[in-house]
Amino acid sequence: MPANKKYLTKSPWIKLSKILAGSLGGYLVTLSFHAALTRAIPKEYVMVTSFITGYLLWATLLLVAFLIPKSWKTWAIYALLTGLFSGIYFI
Repeated sequence: MPANKKYLTKSPWIKLSKILAGSLGGYLVTLSFHAALTRAIPKEYVMVTSFITGYLLWATLLLVAFLIPKSWKTWAIYALLTGLFSGIYFI
């Protein structure tokens, strides 16, 4: 059964923004999250588990980007999370 047309995004720029926010923003959040984990857990353990958990987290963040109605909110949330996790790592 096809999707209802009133729920689909008409602008290709919004679609592109959501795809970029999900892929690039999700990747940055994933990297900064695992970097922040190295403050609490030894780096060797984070490195080993990040191969699996990194992909799972990135894929989840990619899907979440399409659940948020406004693409600027997705960018803002991912930028905030990246800043938070990077701040934990660098402090």
